[in-house]
Amino acid sequence: MAEIRTLNDGIFNDEISGETPILVDFWAEWCGPCRVIAPVLEEIAEEHDGFNIGKLDVDHNPQTAAAHDVMSIPTLILFKDGVEKKRIVGAAPKHRLMQELAEYI
Repeated sequence: MAEIRTLNDGIFNDEISGETPILVDFWAEWCGPCRVIAPVLEEIAEEHDGFNIGKLDVDHNPQTAAAHDVMSIPTLILFKDGVEKKRIVGAAPKHRLMQELAEYI
């Protein structure tokens, strides 16, 4: 089971720089599609343990969102060794997310 971590500007770079891939969900409380995708990410976390999932609230952590050119939410970015490997913008069904992430997890 993958762990879902709450990220912030202070720990973000440390969290994404490990060997284990981490899928970061850039989201906000007021974002409807973000609320739709949240349970999908929880399901994925329960079913897979080859990577981690992080959630970054863009309203509370604008520096990190800006540094990674997050223009709309939800944006999911998969990082490995601190490098962006995959970016998915917008809510997507679970099967599409898994297809997009398959080569990394």
